[in-house]
Amino acid sequence: MNKQITAAQANRQFSKLLKQVAEGESFVITSHGKPVAEIRPPSPVTPEQLAARKELFERLKAQPAINAGSWTRDELYDD
Repeated sequence: MNKQITAAQANRQFSKLLKQVAEGESFVITSHGKPVAEIRPPSPVTPEQLAARKELFERLKAQPAINAGSWTRDELYDD
């Protein structure tokens, strides 16, 4: 079960909070009484995820680099 902690408490006790998360606890961070974030231990990486990551990187390595020229910020976000 997730424990609730305010953003102010989390800020003041961040090192302690991380230690508790490393021990397996999960927390919901609230701001003005509303949940805004969750801090929990990372999920274990599955063999399928590792295989997909490996396949992706192999495919990216095989792609040739192209010179697309330079763009302005406005050109990048042009509709």
